[in-house]
Amino acid sequence: MENAAKDTIRASRVSGTEVYADTGEHLGHVEDLVIGKRDGRVRHAIMSFGGFLGIGADFHPIPWSMLHYDTERRAYVVPVTREQLLGAPRFSSADEPDWEDDAYHRNVTTYYGVPPII
Repeated sequence: MENAAKDTIRASRVSGTEVYADTGEHLGHVEDLVIGKRDGRVRHAIMSFGGFLGIGADFHPIPWSMLHYDTERRAYVVPVTREQLLGAPRFSSADEPDWEDDAYHRNVTTYYGVPPII
């Protein structure tokens, strides 16, 4: 049985962690997390993609269930390509979505083909 304590991390340490496609291509980094207010479950990792030093970057909510931590790389790996990200739900810092909108969460999970956490 796996030691659950070794499988925990503070949210502040997740922010900034690099994200790679399962093909090895660097995609961006985790900017933030979206967490359920009542149940405490992580719903999405907000990934920063594109831009330079955070300027002009788009933010992509990726369902948390899709991220897998690679201990050797010390990064998260997702089964997503750069091309998929280009068509994925995203937002800029000027137009952040309403995180309390269940339809928005369903849109994100439907795009990636994973069950919603609502």
